[in-house]
Amino acid sequence: MNATEPRRRWWPRSVRARAALAAASTAAVILVGVGWWVHRDVYRQSTQIAEEQALAQLGSLVDQLNDGVIPVRGSTVPYEVVATGRRSAVAYGGGMVDFGSGTRHVLPAPTGQGSPNFFRLPVNHDYNSGIRGDMAGGTYRVFSADISADELSSGKVAALGVAADAKLRVYVVVLPYMAGEITEITDHVLLVAGLVSLVLISAVTYFAVRIGLRPVEAIRVLTASVTASNPRERVTVPATGHEITALATTINTTLQRLDNAAAQQRRFVADAAHELRSPLTTLLASLEIALAYPERTDWPAAATTAARQTRRLQALAEDLLLLARLDTRAPTADPETVDLTALTSRLTEQYSVTARPLTLTCDSTAPAHAHGNPDEYERLLRNLIDNAARHAAHRIQITIRNQDDCVVLTVHDDGPGVPADDAERIFERFVRLDDSRSRDHGGTGLGLAIARDLAHRHRGTLALTPRTLGACFQLRLPQASAPAEE
Repeated sequence: MNATEPRRRWWPRSVRARAALAAASTAAVILVGVGWWVHRDVYRQSTQIAEEQALAQLGSLVDQLNDGVIPVRGSTVPYEVVATGRRSAVAYGGGMVDFGSGTRHVLPAPTGQGSPNFFRLPVNHDYNSGIRGDMAGGTYRVFSADISADELSSGKVAALGVAADAKLRVYVVVLPYMAGEITEITDHVLLVAGLVSLVLISAVTYFAVRIGLRPVEAIRVLTASVTASNPRERVTVPATGHEITALATTINTTLQRLDNAAAQQRRFVADAAHELRSPLTTLLASLEIALAYPERTDWPAAATTAARQTRRLQALAEDLLLLARLDTRAPTADPETVDLTALTSRLTEQYSVTARPLTLTCDSTAPAHAHGNPDEYERLLRNLIDNAARHAAHRIQITIRNQDDCVVLTVHDDGPGVPADDAERIFERFVRLDDSRSRDHGGTGLGLAIARDLAHRHRGTLALTPRTLGACFQLRLPQASAPAEE
């Protein structure tokens, strides 16, 4: 079984539910941390208040004893007054009777070694009237103060019932259960408030995400309706300006690109069919005429016509296959360092023999190296030279130079030139600006398109630069370092 299947069983698939669960989980972690901090702070402050009450009670008891008055038993804080030489407590109250019978004191008499801050109170099963039973047997903080009987007058000493040289000690017990009860109540309130908050946060997040995703659902429904037969549907762009607006705009842009690509593909198929139909029609017509009138047919001329149209079909098929390969954007296999100067010089020598009466010259001062496929570079240059040869009146000038980090190659002819409005259109597939020109001598209309695609394939650019006379094509390629000599 896949390890992710158990997680998928409990993890919700809905974005709304996931957002609500994530918000609730985050809020739960935050609320637990805040609750723990509040719990500790409330307990600390409640304990501090209990200690302040105990200290106030201790000061009051000391004042009464200094005045020779035995404190009353009614008190909110447990206390006990003990003295040396006396078996029973001088005074006690606030529930101390629950820890002793009253005949003896619960807390120890002064010994001259100081008073401890904590005592474990014993349990007394005979009394359970004043103090909480769960205090018995626990260790609690106490505050104490010592009084010397010899500092009091004889009348006050007699009223207290202690010896004249006795030492008195006043104990006040800090009540911890008050802080515990306050903290418990606070914890209960925090628990209820936290649970209610989690439910509210989950609900608000769920419905907020649900409302926020309504435009997304509308976009999904409309996008699902886009088909090949109806590619012009567009989603409605919300006027809110948030991320949904950006999503709708991006989807519309993508749909527009797909629509353009589909239209371009249909146009390309139509143009290719049209280009293929022309040589096929000529070839079929010449063969049918030859077969219909074999005795009057000039068979060498018919064979020549058939061969010419076949070569045209072959060139067109090769161009279409090359364009299909370039459209796949496949990287160049095993790129080499090519000297464009040497390649152009070699092509110039070849064309100088076949392109007469045109004059073809190459102006270059230094080697120009670029990374790429030598055959593809040769095809690119041949297409540019073929295009220039079809339009040049007398001469074609090719220049190559190294400029910054680029190799710049220009092919300039002295023909009629290209109108400024058609400077980019001539790089489209099957575009011919001279409609009256014979298709047999005008090429397939794919040469410049293939040349630009080959330039882009080698991370370069190919553009038509303005000239007062003729057309000038400029090729820019990244410059490569010269190969090391062996």
